[in-house]
Amino acid sequence: MDALIWVLDSLSIQAIIDILLVSLFFFTLSFFIRGTQAVALLRSIMVVIVLIIVANLMQLNALSWLVRSSLPVLAFTIPVIFQPELRRGLERLGRAGWFFGNRQTAMNRRAEVIDEICEASEKLSERRHGGLIVLQRSSSLDEYIRTGIPLDSEVTSEILLTIFWPKTELHDGAAIINSRGRIASAASVLPLSSSRNLPNRSLGTRHRAALGISEVSDAITIVISEETGRISITDGGRMIPRLDARRLRTILNAIYSTDRQRPTSPWEWLREQMDNLGLYWRKQT
Repeated sequence: MDALIWVLDSLSIQAIIDILLVSLFFFTLSFFIRGTQAVALLRSIMVVIVLIIVANLMQLNALSWLVRSSLPVLAFTIPVIFQPELRRGLERLGRAGWFFGNRQTAMNRRAEVIDEICEASEKLSERRHGGLIVLQRSSSLDEYIRTGIPLDSEVTSEILLTIFWPKTELHDGAAIINSRGRIASAASVLPLSSSRNLPNRSLGTRHRAALGISEVSDAITIVISEETGRISITDGGRMIPRLDARRLRTILNAIYSTDRQRPTSPWEWLREQMDNLGLYWRKQT
């Protein structure tokens, strides 16, 4: 108790501002590393810190020497290993309007993605070219993205048609569109459905994969049959078959475009909390 009183007495305005700025730095950093390999880096750093503390407390000289000798090596290797994440973070930091990013832009982007997917699905259906398109929502799909060919490209109907052209090397697999509205990978391998209550026993591998990914995540999947050209959509382990482009657009607008996205910047997170506080206040009054 005396230590707490001493800490409170020693706090000054300058110290409070200093603490708030450091907290803001780490809070902002969390938005950069969310969903990246940098999370594994933080775990490694925490392990090193724990080892340093244990070595000092227990006076383990050999372990302390080993950890201290490893720190310079880590200082050089970390920027090399995580160069893509660092580059993307700096790009986002330098992009105008990132900190004050607005939710309407994300909604407009989703509307554009839906338009491109519907256009591509309609043409694939007409040409009887099979297709499998996965839309990521809140669940992480990193383990499935890593099984395919990384692309990180804009979502356009032309690119989707090229991916699923039967003569290409990428057509046999799934194209995964990440939460940023970009094609993260093509030719990705998805888990097949293990359900015994399939709507149709004659479903092919694409349809079973579409159901499988919807059973293990909240992703939405659009599948175009190579045999019949029929368009289907899966969500939550359920399949809606025999769609045309108009009905597909209606369903995607109802499910995907109105999804509540995770905040991608501190300002958006703060605005979301203020909205929730205002809604709670209106309910109370």
